[in-house]
Amino acid sequence: GPGRAPDPRRWLVLAVASAAQFLAVLDVIAVNIAFPAIGDDFGAASTARLSWVLNAYTIVLTALLVPAGRLADRSGGRRSFLTGLVVFGVASVGCGAAPGLEALIAARVLQGVGAAVLVPTSLSLALPGFPQRERATALGIWTAVSAVAASTGPLIGGALAASSWRWIFLINVPVVVAAALAGLRLLPRTAPGDRHGLDPVGTLLVLLCTGCLATAFVTAEDWGRTSAGTLGMLAAGLLAGALGVRHMRRAKDPVIDPELFRTPGFPAAGLGIFAYFLAYSAMLLSITLLCTGVWGFSVQRTGLAVAPWPGTVLVVSALSGRIVGAIGERVAGAVGSLSFVAASLWWLVGVEQRAHYAVALLPGLVLAGVGTGLYQPVAFAAAGRLPVRLLSLGSGVLMMARQGGTALGVAVLVALTGSTQHAPLPPLRAGWVFAAAMSIAATAAVVRWGSARRAPR
Repeated sequence: GPGRAPDPRRWLVLAVASAAQFLAVLDVIAVNIAFPAIGDDFGAASTARLSWVLNAYTIVLTALLVPAGRLADRSGGRRSFLTGLVVFGVASVGCGAAPGLEALIAARVLQGVGAAVLVPTSLSLALPGFPQRERATALGIWTAVSAVAASTGPLIGGALAASSWRWIFLINVPVVVAAALAGLRLLPRTAPGDRHGLDPVGTLLVLLCTGCLATAFVTAEDWGRTSAGTLGMLAAGLLAGALGVRHMRRAKDPVIDPELFRTPGFPAAGLGIFAYFLAYSAMLLSITLLCTGVWGFSVQRTGLAVAPWPGTVLVVSALSGRIVGAIGERVAGAVGSLSFVAASLWWLVGVEQRAHYAVALLPGLVLAGVGTGLYQPVAFAAAGRLPVRLLSLGSGVLMMARQGGTALGVAVLVALTGSTQHAPLPPLRAGWVFAAAMSIAATAAVVRWGSARRAPR
């Protein structure tokens, strides 16, 4: 309330929440690097079977974010966070010790369950302890951690896989133990909400919608983009989504509270995050493919080449609170998304077949870092304007938009390149055009939610 002193432990709580967020994002990216080593260990498994080591985690995480956020609001964020942390840690041990590919995939499913509980509750636990003047900085740090995890995933995964791919999972264990011990001491105790009205029908429809759509996106390349399986999953997801919207309008206490979408700026923020991560994931993958495929860099060298992106994110995120305070959320967000447009166009014009890192690639990486450091804190601040009882659910909806945009952005770039290993330069250029267009859409969204916040309720 006004005049109340801020929680003196708020930065430590943010550190615990950010550590969990780092692990959840890193385990999406780093595992890609270990695919060949995992396949060799398990009898040269086919690419289609091996892809489920990544797909199982991504699909389960995306599908469970909203129901997990809803459950956290009902049962208490602290309890949900610690439970998710334990599940994630146990699953990481299972992944590292898996005797076969099927056991590894099963452990990855469990790991996705733990991550789905962790991700929305991490923000809802950390944010309320900060006064309004510090929230932009706190959100900047929280989003910077996930950006650094995504950007450095190839480098960390390559370094660990050089010893054994199992270390990619086992390295999570000491971090989980430390975060759990710190969480028991530091995390605020939250009162459980109303335990009634968990809306099983709505929850099932959300699971079907997000699960089927995520499956269609991440398996389209393996199954075929026009195959019966892909089109069937896409149709089932859209049908479940339409039925879910109809159910939400009629149900007394639906799984996704309609109040979320009556909060000024929240719907536009969700659309903006979706468009932004379409661009973000396509840009990150395209740069990785450029360095490894077109320019012939090693995985380790590629990780170092991409490092200025997360490095810039860290600097800009540390200043994001002051920047937002000086120019406002709407302008800061627009500068961030337009920096993504500038980065994509820079690569489109400057990148050639021969490697010219300092001139052709580096300026775009810095621009992308500026965009990441400014846009994400402003976009995810929409969760902070929700009532406390809806914080985890709102965070889950925004995270679902992030995961959906990431999965679809990767699928679009893979469709353009036709390969995730040796893509030629022209399809990568098409990917940068796509990223620029999605960044413009994200700019329109930030302008829209800035206007919505000024409008009377």
